[in-house]
Amino acid sequence: MKIGVYIFSTDYCIGIVELARALEERGYGSLFVPEHTHIPTSRRSPWPGGAELPREYSHTLDPLVGLAAAATATEKLRLGTGIVLLTERDPIVTAKAVATLDLISNGRVDFGIGAGWNAEEMENHGTVFDTRFRVMVDRAKAMQAIWTQDEAAYKGEFTEFDAIWSWPKPVQKPHPPILLGGETRHTLRRIMDFCDGWIPRGRSFADPQAEMARLERYADEAGRDMSTISTTLFGANPDADYLEKCAAAGVDCALLALPSEGPDSVLPLLDKYAAFIK
Repeated sequence: MKIGVYIFSTDYCIGIVELARALEERGYGSLFVPEHTHIPTSRRSPWPGGAELPREYSHTLDPLVGLAAAATATEKLRLGTGIVLLTERDPIVTAKAVATLDLISNGRVDFGIGAGWNAEEMENHGTVFDTRFRVMVDRAKAMQAIWTQDEAAYKGEFTEFDAIWSWPKPVQKPHPPILLGGETRHTLRRIMDFCDGWIPRGRSFADPQAEMARLERYADEAGRDMSTISTTLFGANPDADYLEKCAAAGVDCALLALPSEGPDSVLPLLDKYAAFIK
């Protein structure tokens, strides 16, 4: 099992290039970053994590731009989005951006996606909250068409275009792994339909063996080989015994959380967590 990290990369914390270099020097497998294009000041949607929305949510860097900078400073570190909000992105533009990042990094992108929780945020992008999951799936499938077809055409519920030319194509074939966030039965069925991996949150993964068995049940139901589905645990408990259980259960990568703080706080944590790297 690989050990990686995730961080809300912001304009005030450790620079993403400095962090990426430090991770590669210590042997970490991956760096994941989340996305929020903005946070509406109305704060109508409650944050699922509690009463007060942390400062970093409104200060996040664009994930693909930030990871492109990290790509130029590293050679082996995998670069992941945890998660990109496809409900807030044009699929044609995003397909080109992700393919460009995959080219720049020589095939090191993991494309984590999700629908999001902030209704007013996605409404500012023209997405209706009640249709967010259908929009996400539709746009992801449109992007798959662009990545894999020289003359890509797509007709879906929310996305439609006649044949187009769009390069670069991704280095990874058929395209960068698409990892879907979430833990519901609907998430697992969507993974079986069109995704390459699962990116569940650590707080839902108290029993790794049981959760991986649940994933396998849905794979069996859909006729999918488990070897075609990766699992990246987002926000894993940084405990040696727990991580051993994750590895034994078949988790491919555990992402440990880093605070959105400066080098004096983050680099010692990297040294501490490096003990988990096999």
